[in-house]
Amino acid sequence: MRLDANLPQTASICPMPLKKKSKSALSYSQSGVDINAGKALVDRIKPAVTDTFRPGVLQGLGGFGALFELPAGRFQSPVLVSATDGVGTKLKLAGMLNRHHTIGIDLVAMCVNDLIVCGAEPLYFLDYFATGKLNVDQAEIIINGIAKGCAIAGCALVGGETAEMPGMYAPGDYDLAGFAVGVVEKNDIITPQRVSAGDTIIGLGSSGPHANGYSLIRKIIEVSGSNLNQEFEGTTLGEALLAPTRIYVKTILALLESINVTAIAHITGGGLLENLPRVLPQGVSAGISQGTWSMPPVFKWLQESGRIEQAEMLRTFNCGIGMVVCVGSQDAECAIIHLENSGEKVIVLGEIVESDRTEVILKD
Repeated sequence: MRLDANLPQTASICPMPLKKKSKSALSYSQSGVDINAGKALVDRIKPAVTDTFRPGVLQGLGGFGALFELPAGRFQSPVLVSATDGVGTKLKLAGMLNRHHTIGIDLVAMCVNDLIVCGAEPLYFLDYFATGKLNVDQAEIIINGIAKGCAIAGCALVGGETAEMPGMYAPGDYDLAGFAVGVVEKNDIITPQRVSAGDTIIGLGSSGPHANGYSLIRKIIEVSGSNLNQEFEGTTLGEALLAPTRIYVKTILALLESINVTAIAHITGGGLLENLPRVLPQGVSAGISQGTWSMPPVFKWLQESGRIEQAEMLRTFNCGIGMVVCVGSQDAECAIIHLENSGEKVIVLGEIVESDRTEVILKD
């Protein structure tokens, strides 16, 4: 070994090794992720999840992927239809009220109501639940709500993902996303080509703002200084704003069995003005008379408290119309009776008219 020329003469040829600092072993839980809590959640939600299973589900929870078998012989040319969505900032309102039991219904509704637009029957659903620190009690309430939504829609909750991500979310915050798959016979897919001038436009009542426009809703609450616990139409303002999204699946599936439906539109963000033209062909518009329905009290409160112009209301909120169904004029009376007997609030909004532009034409 060669001595370094710059080494002081008093230095030892074999210096004493530096003393290592003692370190304790790290674990996943020390980083903020509790695997045991995740396992406890799965055990708690299993009964609610398995109650949603329908023929076609081939395995329960726990696999790396969910298996579903299409019913043999039922379809000649089955087409799978998929939809994904979330609940948006309605989650913030749920957090403000500490009311989480219906937010899962919203998640399912926003997906399956999109599937039914083309005539598809929802088959199964998967959810994604993400939070900074898993609160098992809260998560159980939320996922039980998802299971309830699946039961209402008639689809199976076949799986999901619970992600605990410390540092990504503020304490108590969480996010939800959903994914639904349905099936429709190829010849029965509802396309814009079915629509003709003269078709009757029928609106189905909503249960409230559903899961759209909540960034504006929270702003209205803020600027108006409103108390979410104040009395409102037999309940509280907070409960009225948090009412779960109505699921129209079974009603419309039953209608399709007996009526030739020419178009269906889910009225979500963008309201009637943006969503109805999405299901219309070139050469026609939707002529809607605003006098055929009045906005429910919760929308009137939003408009007055936020001083929102009518055009902004119609392009932000559903304003009381959660779904639109178009049928031939000769089928309108039967369709209305069928829908009312199914428990829907029915409003005849107008009719399809010939037009150079594909749009909604509002009449006073």
